[in-house]
Amino acid sequence: QVQLVESGGGLVQPGGSLRLSCEASGFTFSTYTMRWYRQAPGKEREWVATITSTGSNTNYKDSVKGRFTISRDNAKNMVYLQMNSLKPEDTAVYYCYAVGASDRTLRYWGQGTQVTVSS
Repeated sequence: QVQLVESGGGLVQPGGSLRLSCEASGFTFSTYTMRWYRQAPGKEREWVATITSTGSNTNYKDSVKGRFTISRDNAKNMVYLQMNSLKPEDTAVYYCYAVGASDRTLRYWGQGTQVTVSS
């Protein structure tokens, strides 16, 4: 059974930090590209960051560059999103997403974790 389970969300003040985690199971994690997406209330889900299967390459949405860092640990089947200098506009439900590096028809979503940035 494939599972992606996010954790680490919560309420944080502007300028603060959070580290999201996503634990994968039920598939060969090291052969999947991993992404983080987010969805704010009343808005469409948007891509935030990507890390390749080996972790050798990363990409970020322009608005989070320099503030967010995606990383992974293939030995632990984990992907992370370190979020620093958080802004109110980062408030959203954050989702972990897996897509096969060789077969892009293989795709899985996590259930999401809420991040709220507010004073």
